[in-house]
Amino acid sequence: MRRASVAWEKLNQDIIACTACDRLTAYCQEIATTKRRAYQDQEYWGKPVPNFGDAKARLLIVGLAPGAHGANRTGRMFTGDPSGDWLFRALAKAGFANQPTSNAVEDGLQLTDCAVTNACHCAPPQNKPLKEEIQKCRYWLGQTFSLVPATVILALGGLAWRQILEYAENEGWRSGRRPKFGHGATVQFAEQRTLIGSYHPSQQNTFTGRLTEAMLDTVFAKVNEILKNKA
Repeated sequence: MRRASVAWEKLNQDIIACTACDRLTAYCQEIATTKRRAYQDQEYWGKPVPNFGDAKARLLIVGLAPGAHGANRTGRMFTGDPSGDWLFRALAKAGFANQPTSNAVEDGLQLTDCAVTNACHCAPPQNKPLKEEIQKCRYWLGQTFSLVPATVILALGGLAWRQILEYAENEGWRSGRRPKFGHGATVQFAEQRTLIGSYHPSQQNTFTGRLTEAMLDTVFAKVNEILKNKA
């Protein structure tokens, strides 16, 4: 357990120090300097956002990228924006989080048997990382997969779904026609790994009703069922 924690901390420090994408490095720093009016009195993180959660997790959640005034401000995945409110409420209900809210790094939130990462660790302009930026960040996704012994991988959104599948294909976890993304879609990988898809809890989905709390809860109920059967 101690060895896993040390490796997890080292991976996170390496992610934070990454400057592989000039455009994203500059953008994160620019946002951290200009800030949003509501957060003018706060010090922004303004760097790549590290992974968050349990290094020995059986559930690994993969999102898109930090929000410019959310995780790029707070320095923690899905913390400080509405998408995090949705995600951590569902995680708490499913037994993976000790509280349903996530406002700041020092708020006491802890994850159990769950870790959260992103396909892109830097906040991108218009929340749209470029293809080459995602490809560069896939190195960190691979390092995370190598370290976290997850048997269930939850993709929040189509981009995360595609990145996970590409990694799985490169690692020989699966082959053949690539499955389409969908809410609740499931793919069985080699070595007892399961991929599940979910609509991302972004305001674009939650405001329009494309994703409801009940739909998100159903996905985590499926996660718990799979983990129970694999125990």
